[in-house]
Amino acid sequence: MQKHTFVAVFLGMFVLLSFSAYANTNPFSVTGYGIINYARYDWKLDPNRRAAIDVERFVVAPKYRINDTIRLEAEIEFEHGGTGSTMEFDKFEEFGEFETEIEKGGEIIVEKLAAVFSINPMLNLRIGHIIVPVGLVAKRHRPQHYFTTTRPEAEAHIIPTIWHETGVELFGSLGPIKYQTQIINGLDSTGFSSRHWIVPGHQLRFETVNAEAPAFVGRLDYAFDENVTVGISSYFGDTAANRPKLDVNFDAYVGIVSLQGFYEVNALKVRGVFLWGALQNANKLSKVNRTLSNNLNVKRTPIGSSALGYYIEAGYDVLSIFRTNKTSPVLDIFARFDYYDTMASVEGIIFDNPRWERTTLTGGVNFHLNSQLVFKSHYSLRRLATKNQNKENTFAVGFGFQY
Repeated sequence: MQKHTFVAVFLGMFVLLSFSAYANTNPFSVTGYGIINYARYDWKLDPNRRAAIDVERFVVAPKYRINDTIRLEAEIEFEHGGTGSTMEFDKFEEFGEFETEIEKGGEIIVEKLAAVFSINPMLNLRIGHIIVPVGLVAKRHRPQHYFTTTRPEAEAHIIPTIWHETGVELFGSLGPIKYQTQIINGLDSTGFSSRHWIVPGHQLRFETVNAEAPAFVGRLDYAFDENVTVGISSYFGDTAANRPKLDVNFDAYVGIVSLQGFYEVNALKVRGVFLWGALQNANKLSKVNRTLSNNLNVKRTPIGSSALGYYIEAGYDVLSIFRTNKTSPVLDIFARFDYYDTMASVEGIIFDNPRWERTTLTGGVNFHLNSQLVFKSHYSLRRLATKNQNKENTFAVGFGFQY
């Protein structure tokens, strides 16, 4: 099955790239990217954790221009080199339990499938399955947009990356100001956990998505120029009504605010994010989640009533000292600081586990052979807020490409 999957992927890639060669004259065009990583771990709480290679993702993003006003766009992601599992909830034939069919590790995900109506620069419409623009990774998620082999920790542990839902979006620009507003389907609180907060509430486990309660998203960015941007983004929605079963009689609204920005001028690159979120009735949700079916495959751990995270990374192209033209390779030496606590505050008798307050210092090198191909390496020193066995060190190398 794995062999057939990879053959299909590469044949599809060949066909799509053939089409994209005519993008200048043809309404059909394709872009995309891919990432492969290797990591070796020295974790005190998990001393037997084994080194691993991960075909992290391969993404194909086709677009079709119907006319000057309407276009169709999609983004299909192959994660970890395979297909995934499906889960069904049949309250009649399965006695109200969950049924899972596992085919192979990995996933094939449609991250975007939408129609875009370009009305004018100030007002445009996107409808369908769309990217949720909270944080920095949502807008800048290709391997050239971050230094480490994997996406920034502080963001990936607090909000889904890449976060994609179904709904309607209005977007546009007013001079240097760009805005996005969305109404989308909300999260499912059965998946919330101590370690990843609301991230597993992203509804990916079932064939269909519950849409009883919508969520609202907004984003404003101010672009000093294309290489210097700062912005704010937010999310708000109820997570109780979208649970697979009607097992709660209270609201569970979650609100998230993100401040993000990047500065990439000449040899210097600086990027950063500040994230804060709050969850209503986290104590009640934790009690209900402890009684969930084993077949649902969720953690059932206590949930923080708030989460906090931030990071800043900076890199400098040391080859710029010797550069004679803009097409020369780039060698970025970088450092990044991450802090994130997915149980920043708790309610009731929930224990504020210091295991989930994490600080990471990372340093490494990125070698951009050209604008399409980057080789990466880093060493990270993660420290937990626990007193003992609190070290998690990781060495990683990898490469990413875009086309």
